[in-house]
Amino acid sequence: MASSPKSLSPKRVMKLLKSEKNPHSALSIFDSVTRFPGYFHSPDVFHHILRRLFDPKLVSHVSRIVEIIRTQKCKCPEDVALTVIKAYAKNSMPDQALDIFKRMHQIFGCEPGIRSYNSLLNAFIESNKWDEAESFFRYVETMGLSPNLQTYNILIKISCRKKQFDKANELLNWMWKQGFKPDVFSYGTLINSLAKNGHMSDALKLFNEMPERGVTPDVTCYNILMDGFFKKGDILNAKEIWERLLKDPSVYPNIPSYNVMINGLCKCGKFDESFQIWHRMKKNERGQDLFTYSTLIHGLCGSGNLDGATRVYKEMAEDSVSPDVIVYNTLLNGYLREGRIKECLELWKVMGKGGCRSIVSYNVLIRGLFDNKKVDDAISIWELLPEKDSCADSTTYGVLVHGLCKNGYLNKALSILEEAENGGGDLDTFAYSSMINGLCKEGRLDEVVGILDRMTKHGCKPNPHVCNAVINGFVQASKLEDALWFFGDMVSKGCSPTVVTYNTLINGLSKAERFSEAYVLVKEMLQKGWKPNLFTYTMLMKGLCQCDKLDMALNLWCQALEKGIKPDVKMHNIIIHGLCSSGKVEDALQLYSEMKQWNCVPNLVTHNTLMEGFYKVRDFARASEIWDRILQDGLQPDIISYNITLKGLCSCHRLSDAIGFLNDAIDRGVLPTAITWNILVRAVLDNIALT
Repeated sequence: MASSPKSLSPKRVMKLLKSEKNPHSALSIFDSVTRFPGYFHSPDVFHHILRRLFDPKLVSHVSRIVEIIRTQKCKCPEDVALTVIKAYAKNSMPDQALDIFKRMHQIFGCEPGIRSYNSLLNAFIESNKWDEAESFFRYVETMGLSPNLQTYNILIKISCRKKQFDKANELLNWMWKQGFKPDVFSYGTLINSLAKNGHMSDALKLFNEMPERGVTPDVTCYNILMDGFFKKGDILNAKEIWERLLKDPSVYPNIPSYNVMINGLCKCGKFDESFQIWHRMKKNERGQDLFTYSTLIHGLCGSGNLDGATRVYKEMAEDSVSPDVIVYNTLLNGYLREGRIKECLELWKVMGKGGCRSIVSYNVLIRGLFDNKKVDDAISIWELLPEKDSCADSTTYGVLVHGLCKNGYLNKALSILEEAENGGGDLDTFAYSSMINGLCKEGRLDEVVGILDRMTKHGCKPNPHVCNAVINGFVQASKLEDALWFFGDMVSKGCSPTVVTYNTLINGLSKAERFSEAYVLVKEMLQKGWKPNLFTYTMLMKGLCQCDKLDMALNLWCQALEKGIKPDVKMHNIIIHGLCSSGKVEDALQLYSEMKQWNCVPNLVTHNTLMEGFYKVRDFARASEIWDRILQDGLQPDIISYNITLKGLCSCHRLSDAIGFLNDAIDRGVLPTAITWNILVRAVLDNIALT
């Protein structure tokens, strides 16, 4: 830091301040010389130090400097007062700016001009005090000051912030009529606001108007439009604006232009085109910044082109652009998703050497290792955290518990959960829900209740996902009474049932042939405003058909259609199976033929079900037609298809035809099962008995 001289003059102080690059140190020099006996700052010194206090960490000193100006009675030009107003405006302090404006003559000895009015007007806007801004503008008009172009540009900004785009456009046209020539800022403000709010056709219309009125669009206008079109998914218009930018002789693409194009094309999956833009950028010697590289790497990793992403990463080093932790994390995640563990761990070492690991990095790596079944490696990374002075967050614990449960290490997951609870670890609902899910899937339901209690004690409320997992666990374990009890207790736990909750219970009750209770739940759903969905109806119909209650299932089918439910192939197959099981094969065939009107394509299960139905009623010709349809539709018969055919043929003593189909199955690579041999052996024995 520079030291203050023995003899002081404002000129020498100014020289000292300019030589000090650090604003904190410059402020210390200013304060030091302020206390120097017989010394008084000049307006230029005040102006210089005030211009260096715009930073949010330094703006609190502005009021102190202003007070020194007042006490020293230093007569300053409007520029000094203007700097104070701008400092407050930039830091969203409009009340302080207004106070300075009102006391300008008292403090600075000057009167506010139109520039001061404009700055205060802008201060109100930057603080989203639009009504105060408009009131202040009306006050300006009463003071006899003539608004200038900047004033009207600020008014356009007010209308845009209030999303009054028609009003802003009217003001633009009024300015032309009154002889004010709107500039690129006037148009740019409105174009930017229209684009940000998705009004791209209006933004483009305004952009096209600019050259017609003699206003040359700058590169920012082009960038705004390209970005806006990309965000709307309109690639063609974005590329058209890019081409116009390239052809415009008065303006050239800058780094943000290239970044907008590369980012937009990557997000739209146009990676080849984004590479072309990148190569053009390099050819034109436009220095790629971190955003350029980050965008490309993120897009390429997202599309699975890790080789391309790695190539871009290596070029970063060649161009002396240092990757940040976000770039590293993106690459790390990409390698893990593709199972390229070796490259992932090599990158991890580089990140460690460069001090570029965050807790997010650890979370990404641990999750990826679990997904790749590298459980021991994931645990090793977890154990490194304390050594690296990194603190696990709620995501870390969630990733750990989820990964361990997913890989079957439930006891280890329970141990880590308990360790986190006892050690004051940051646990959230995801960690507990993963633990509960894992226990439910393993049928360890007695432990689930304990985890739920611990969850509540730790301040985590069970959400519908957790409660649904518990109910599903009880249903899968055929503990319907426990499922229904827990369902009734959900509300007291602050958790409202969802469609999934009802569907899980309805499915369980239907399988247990407790249809009256299932229908009660359907009615309850309707009363609570939940609409039974496709899954609800499908599960109910399946249960009814399995219990030979075909009429009720058909009635439910009609209700579903009346409610606007579009049946899928699974729902069709359930009813077709029910009809075939009841011998109503013609009705099943009719339903099969109507599937097209629902844009529903019959699958192999549909054909197998119909074929079996025809064989049961001994309509071998129709069954044979269904087999032909399977082949015509490009479906591959499975062993179930062959077993149905073999059983049908054997039932009418066509053993030689059955043997022919067996050979066909083997030729197609469909291996016979015990059921296949059982059908054929039984047919041979029956044939011997007949002879």
